[in-house]
Amino acid sequence: MTRALPHLRALAALGAAGLLLAACGGSDDGDAVATDAAPAAGADSTDEPAGDGDTAASGDVPAWCGPEEITLGFTDGFGGNSWRLVTTESGRDEAAKCPSVTEFLYADGQGDTQKAISDIQGMVAQGVDALVVFPDAGEAMLPALRSAFEAGVVTVPYRVDPGGEDGVDYTAFIALDNENDGQNYAAGIQELLPDGGNVLFLGGPAGNSQSTQAAEAMQAALDPELYTFIGEQPFEVTNWDPALAQQVLTAAIARYDDIDVIVSDFGPSLVGALPEFENAGRTIPPLVTSDGNVLGCFWEENQEANEGFELFTIATGNDHVRTAMQYAIAQATGGEVPESTAHQHALFENSVTGDPNEVQCEPDLPGDIYLSAELPAEEQAALLE
Repeated sequence: MTRALPHLRALAALGAAGLLLAACGGSDDGDAVATDAAPAAGADSTDEPAGDGDTAASGDVPAWCGPEEITLGFTDGFGGNSWRLVTTESGRDEAAKCPSVTEFLYADGQGDTQKAISDIQGMVAQGVDALVVFPDAGEAMLPALRSAFEAGVVTVPYRVDPGGEDGVDYTAFIALDNENDGQNYAAGIQELLPDGGNVLFLGGPAGNSQSTQAAEAMQAALDPELYTFIGEQPFEVTNWDPALAQQVLTAAIARYDDIDVIVSDFGPSLVGALPEFENAGRTIPPLVTSDGNVLGCFWEENQEANEGFELFTIATGNDHVRTAMQYAIAQATGGEVPESTAHQHALFENSVTGDPNEVQCEPDLPGDIYLSAELPAEEQAALLE
């Protein structure tokens, strides 16, 4: 029996543009399948403790935090949806672990590229020592990044590739390892569907690097004699928009008698579309995707009525900002600079093995929180009030 879904209402409220900007990312490098597992919300973690600078307050200063005091700036091209609210707070939380960060400045470009550029210029004028940037507008942000870098500011863009080169146009770009995501998706498919079958991949906007590179890595890892990729190639375009995902999935259900597994690089956007299987008199197939509270709760509410509806997820990536913060702070304070300039999404849920986590659902909390994130679920929920 399916009960009322407050998560679905919350998801719908996100809106198409918000979802697109939340999940959008760029990628460059990295080649290893992630073996790290994101702990479930509330579980113990072997990583640095989170929350309001507890690490710094306790005197347990991380190695990436050096002795030089700095003012740290953080700019978003767009900061107005739940994913960004959680990500921004995660960045603030990571910076709070370093007592050498004496001032933290934040600016939201509100989806306006010119404002995002002005925000960077304003931060430099205010004398920040280091700047972490989510450059949503991509290469349009490169001149502003280069100007900050040439002014002597440690400049660290992350997630969306702005073009340019490390050490020339900015200090370093902290990329998302999309190839690793694709390899993990392939591993999930092989586990859930060992004898092969038809694979439908729902990605983001046409040509985006996140979906494209993940699709390439996934196809390279799967035996073409066993697995057939159906739909548009390299992926069906959904813009990570729930309404468009529903249109695409409805068309795919009508076109293909057998959809054996669905892959998506932003799982929460699928939730509104999955009932289309029931509408067509079919059961929901296994999903290989990224996590979200709304998705975990949907699985719990519907898995008994849909034989074979299994769920394999990776983290949706709010903690990517922590990697960028560590790198920027280390460079500016004289701390130990992290060796890697790529962030990998950790494995998160597996409904078959429970490794590294069972499917997670917090039914009393909003659907648009992300239980893979280091920031506690209750703190995420408070951000959405």
